[in-house]
Amino acid sequence: MLEGKHIVLGVTGSIAAYKIASLASMLKKQKADVTVIMTQNATNFINPITFESLTGNKCLVDTFDRNFQHSVEHVSLAKQTDLFMIAPASANVIAKAAHGLADDMLTTTLLACQCPKIIAPAMNTRMYLNPVVQDNLKTLEHYGMEVVSPAVGYLACGDTGEGKMPEPEVLFEYILKGLKPKDMAGLRVLVTAGPTIEKIDPVRFISNHSTGKMGYAIAKAAMRRGAEVILVTGKTELKPPMGVNTIEILSAADMAEAVKEHAPLQDIIIKAAAVADYRPKDMAEEKIKKKDDSMKIELARTEDILGYLGAHKPKGQFLCGFSMETEHMIENSKEKLKKKNLDLIVANNLKQQGAGFGTDTNVVTLISKEDTIQLPIMSKEEVADELLSCILKARM
Repeated sequence: MLEGKHIVLGVTGSIAAYKIASLASMLKKQKADVTVIMTQNATNFINPITFESLTGNKCLVDTFDRNFQHSVEHVSLAKQTDLFMIAPASANVIAKAAHGLADDMLTTTLLACQCPKIIAPAMNTRMYLNPVVQDNLKTLEHYGMEVVSPAVGYLACGDTGEGKMPEPEVLFEYILKGLKPKDMAGLRVLVTAGPTIEKIDPVRFISNHSTGKMGYAIAKAAMRRGAEVILVTGKTELKPPMGVNTIEILSAADMAEAVKEHAPLQDIIIKAAAVADYRPKDMAEEKIKKKDDSMKIELARTEDILGYLGAHKPKGQFLCGFSMETEHMIENSKEKLKKKNLDLIVANNLKQQGAGFGTDTNVVTLISKEDTIQLPIMSKEEVADELLSCILKARM
């Protein structure tokens, strides 16, 4: 995911510094080239050798270290950096960065970099809420740096409140977002994901095997590319994506209500959810008791959400559906594209290896009125980016 990207992690004197070892490891697993720069105070919390072992690169501390290749190190490093993150960022380094002070390796390199910069504050609650610190953070934002809101929780000093550095997984997501071109900035995107649950009685229900992975990948990819994203999702085991307005629903009727409410203002709608076509006609108020003979449940059609959207599509809105088939995939998908007035349909075959529910990969065919594009097996994150690029091209 990050192959060919050079990321600099700046680490300052905070107990949260130890968490950055996990972040560095996560970045390396995605094939990023990672360099860590530490302040002298940071070395009291974690040894530079730890970062050198994880990244395979020299951990920089001293601006005037003579043990390097013949170049002005902070300048040469700045030229090759794709993203610079300071985490944890102390109040002292935040103040220096806000006012252009450069008196160590970290701050001189930061000043020389022209890449995206992300600052993750970590400090005592009273320090974080101090008006001077807040003004400095606003100054950093004014100069185009992204400030990560700290988490709320128990702090090393014994206080509970704002000031805790977010977990490495959150910082990793900020890095992915920071590296993406913002070619969807200003666009409003609605994505549906996951299964719906149709209750038979208070104990039992009808559903399907959807895990929501594909829809969540699309929502995250759109957010990373700058879009304002709404995710309407059925019940899944996935965490709500960062920076996405997530609306959780249970039934097909719930999903229809949420989608209809937000659909008119959307530029792009991508219906990746596996919505039940049928629901029990009547839900029993009490648990249905087991009997010796067979039992029949009368089913009623749920509302065709995609059909409704196609029939009520405002001018300029792009509507994309999904088609999960087990036979005649292309023919059935083209028919669905036409019948529901879609601009694009993403077709896949449940029986094909690497596709289907619950997998981390997918094999899809993108079908429009003009073209049919078969994509090779990819991760669902890669499929999401390919899909969004296809939609942007079609909207031009």
